[in-house]
Amino acid sequence: MSEKNGGLAVALGTFDGFHIGHKMVIDKIRASEKSAVLLFNEHPQKVLTKKSPGELITETTKKELLKSWGVEPITINFGEIMSLSYEEFFYEILLKKLGATALSCGFNYRFGAKASGNTENLKELCKKEGVELFVSEAVEFNGEPVSSTRIRNSIKQGDIESANAMLGREFSYDFLVVHGDARGRTIDSPTINQFFTEDFIVPQYGVYASYSIIDGKKYPSVTNVGVRPTIEGYSKERSETNIVGFDGDLYDKNISVHLLEKIREEMKFSNLEELRAQIAKDREVSKTISKDKGIIL
Repeated sequence: MSEKNGGLAVALGTFDGFHIGHKMVIDKIRASEKSAVLLFNEHPQKVLTKKSPGELITETTKKELLKSWGVEPITINFGEIMSLSYEEFFYEILLKKLGATALSCGFNYRFGAKASGNTENLKELCKKEGVELFVSEAVEFNGEPVSSTRIRNSIKQGDIESANAMLGREFSYDFLVVHGDARGRTIDSPTINQFFTEDFIVPQYGVYASYSIIDGKKYPSVTNVGVRPTIEGYSKERSETNIVGFDGDLYDKNISVHLLEKIREEMKFSNLEELRAQIAKDREVSKTISKDKGIIL
């Protein structure tokens, strides 16, 4: 993509998942000398309905991806621009405020108050003002366009493999490790406990093959998402991960856990010994899955 007068090339979209469709839009402007991704401070749906659809990516991962792709983030307050007409958004924000001379968006891009503007409107405005525009076609998975909604549904159904295929990476989170009751150590299965933040999507309850990254190194692990039915008195949903080959203090650190595949449903065992035996089996399954998927551990 070329640039007029050294201007800025800007990728447009909601970018709430940074999935393979979003990446195609961003790829269009990566070769530009100055390129950026326009982001919102909050998901538009949360601003409009007061309820988040479920975040698919943490801020840490988002920053890492943008850095690896070589584009800068530009964040604007959605509440402050949501009432602008699509013409006002184009002229006041994209041209006047950002100085954009090239734009990239997806085939179904909508913009302006009440999503009144579409790609055809954007094409007309860009043609009039001499702004380059690239519109990406739909990226499909299993015969249907990839979307953040499809990814959320897959995660809620425990179909992590489909979600990962549409994301183009493993679904992950890097929440703070908090103190638990240290019950895992009594059955030779120490775990890290992490609570999902309020707006982050929670996978279907169950046990997942996963890997965890500690100081840049990948460790095979087993992650239970749920409410720990075997342990009395614990009802708050959480992510509890048993990391194979690591036995150190991770409290108060943000550890990245990547889900690979659902192994089984969350179960209530008769006693801790049964739980210990099952976790040992789950660890072996997770190591096999990691190897089969070519995850270098």
